[in-house]
Amino acid sequence: MVQRTAYDAVIVGGGHNGLVAAAYLARAGRSVLVLERLDSTGGAAVSTRAFPGVDARLSRYSYLVSLLPHRIVSELGLRFEVRRRRISSYTPTVRDGRPTGLLVDAEDESGTREAFARLTGSDREFAAWQEFYGKARRVAERVFPTLTEPLPSAAELERRIDDKPAWEAFFERPLGEVVEETFEDDLVRGVVLTDALIGTFTHAHDPSLRQNRCFLYHVIGNGTGDWDVPVGGMGALTDALAAAARDAGAEIVPGHEVTGIATDGRSAEVAYRHGDRRGRVSAAHVLANVSPHTLAGLLGERAPSPAPEGAQLKINMLLKRLPRLRDTGVDPREAFAGTFHIAESYSELETAYRQAAAGRLPGVQPSEIYCHSLTDPSILSPELAASGHHTLTLFGLHTPAGLFAEPGAKEAAVDAALAQLDAHLAEPIRDVLAVDGQGRPCIEAKSPLDLERELGMPGGHIFHRDLSFPYGEGYGVETAHPNVLICGAGAIRGGGVSGIPGHNAAMKLLRG
Repeated sequence: MVQRTAYDAVIVGGGHNGLVAAAYLARAGRSVLVLERLDSTGGAAVSTRAFPGVDARLSRYSYLVSLLPHRIVSELGLRFEVRRRRISSYTPTVRDGRPTGLLVDAEDESGTREAFARLTGSDREFAAWQEFYGKARRVAERVFPTLTEPLPSAAELERRIDDKPAWEAFFERPLGEVVEETFEDDLVRGVVLTDALIGTFTHAHDPSLRQNRCFLYHVIGNGTGDWDVPVGGMGALTDALAAAARDAGAEIVPGHEVTGIATDGRSAEVAYRHGDRRGRVSAAHVLANVSPHTLAGLLGERAPSPAPEGAQLKINMLLKRLPRLRDTGVDPREAFAGTFHIAESYSELETAYRQAAAGRLPGVQPSEIYCHSLTDPSILSPELAASGHHTLTLFGLHTPAGLFAEPGAKEAAVDAALAQLDAHLAEPIRDVLAVDGQGRPCIEAKSPLDLERELGMPGGHIFHRDLSFPYGEGYGVETAHPNVLICGAGAIRGGGVSGIPGHNAAMKLLRG
């Protein structure tokens, strides 16, 4: 129930970015109302008991944390932690008719060097890997601190990076050119390219550089590019944020859907509905934790073009135990401890993109898998953890929303993705699925259309729109209306679980 008729700030949407903004503004003494359409806060950053009768809290939509600045956790006093994954990735393949793979161990340089040599027959690719990611690390160290400051100009950011070859490689040239110049092995090239494709439907040589922008955000997190596991699941973060916002005095009201925003640039009126009841509230500022397309609709304006389209398939699973691998040279507990790449060689990624762009489900479905419970078993009940159960989450690439319009399309995509995983297992993944309280396999899938329906993401686009390079003017949250700000993933420097757009919208309001 909304308690007042007027607030300093009304925040549309109680996802993690909206909660960050609410906490900062309330701590600064502003009166804040958060209106959330769903019955609980968190948006895509939630933990859910997805399988009836099973005490396992899965991070249902978003899984890992990289871009959340440590300063936000510290400044808001959040009781939240992440754990680093020792294994960066494992990529299975077949060479000379023999199952093998590439294991990248973040804490064992010599072991990783040997893994590259076994795969490629020389030290060349590992040396290139070290040089390439060393360059990316230097860029990350210089760029990440700017993400919570006013936007630098492109020239200012280039001066800050102070590395002309790195600037050209990541900001000016299609990433495919750099990858092909740097690496020779098709599999190694693909492992590098995947960071440019997560949540972005594009290809290595896209002249728009969408792939470069996506890659950049995947390698700059906190100056290291590490992707960490949230202890307690992603919901632990949003629960901590909601508590911080409420403790500071923000009013958070779930189950209230915003239906319209009217503004003259100085004050605004926000219309909402709660069940059959409708209401209005006035505000000096509105912070929109929704996509730019959704915000345009609320303002009664024409939506930006083109419409966003997500391109990912998400499959959540609970296993009785980890499956055995065809590659007997690696322990499944190591292979699944990092990012497990499936059908993500450079050529396979290109073929899959071309097929999907032509309107067909890829014949060989690229995807990658994360196992939360190997790093953080707290999301499982003690009984499940003790008995060897584990979670697996599969993120499928190159599956745009348009492919899911026909009946049965999602089931076909799931079958294709699991078939590619099975190609690297010594037993079918379905044979090790746990069952829920009603005896059904513990597996659920989310297509872009599901994300649109459940979370209000147009086209199921997890970044709300194409990512932007982190330079420009202002804070990257401004709209055509001085008192309406974007505080969600659609802001410049948005995307991912970061809290950065929420922080920046709050700073824009507070500092001007």
